[in-house]
Amino acid sequence: MRSLPLPLALFARLTPVVVLACAGWALSSSPDSSEPETQDRAAGRSGGQSASAPSETAAAKTYTDAPAPCTALAKKSITSLVPNAKTAGKEIASTDESVRRTCSWNALKGYEYRWLDVSFEISDSDDAAQKKYRERVEEKRGGGEVPGVGAEGYSVVNLTTEDGQKTREAVAMVRAANALVVITYNGSDFESKDAPSSDEMNKGAIKAAKEAVAALEGGR
Repeated sequence: MRSLPLPLALFARLTPVVVLACAGWALSSSPDSSEPETQDRAAGRSGGQSASAPSETAAAKTYTDAPAPCTALAKKSITSLVPNAKTAGKEIASTDESVRRTCSWNALKGYEYRWLDVSFEISDSDDAAQKKYRERVEEKRGGGEVPGVGAEGYSVVNLTTEDGQKTREAVAMVRAANALVVITYNGSDFESKDAPSSDEMNKGAIKAAKEAVAALEGGR
C-alpha cells in the first residue's frame, strides 16, 4: 500500500481531532436550549390555556322562563278556592314574560268574595332568588315556614278593615332554585262585613302554592 504524502497523511490524522474540537467548541459556546425550550413550551401551553379558558364558569339556571300561570292550578282547585270564577283565569300584562308572569281569578258567590293570584318570578341565579325571597319575607313579618315544598317556603295572613269591611289576605311564597312562586289569596263577606278565617285563607294559599310549584317543576 502506498504511503500518503506527508501533508495528506498529516491532514488525515488531524481531521478527526479538528472535527471533535469544533464540535466541542460548539457545544460549550452555544447556550443549552433543551431545558429552557421545554420550560418555554410548557409556559406557552399554560399561558395559552389560561388566556383562552374562561375565568369563571357561568352557573346554569334551573328555570329559564316563567311557566304559564293560568294553567298552573287544576280546575277543581280554582273552583274550590274561588267559587263562580272562570277557570281560565286572566293573565296580567308583564313587561317581560320570561321573568315574571301572573294569573288572577276573582268572583262573587252570593255575598262571599274571593281573589286569587298566582305569580312566577325567574331570577338569574339561586342566590338572586334567595335574596328576593328573604326580602319578601322580611316585608311580611309575623308568618311561619311552609315545610316540604321547594327549597324554602313561607306564609303569612293579615286582616285589614276599610269602611267597616274586613278583608283577610294570605300570602304564600316558595323558592324553588332560581324561581319564586308567590300566591296571594284574599276574601271578604259583603253581607256580614266580616272576613273568612285565617285558617281557611292560609290553607288555601299553601294549597295553591304547592300546586304551582309542582307545575313549575313539571314544566307545565
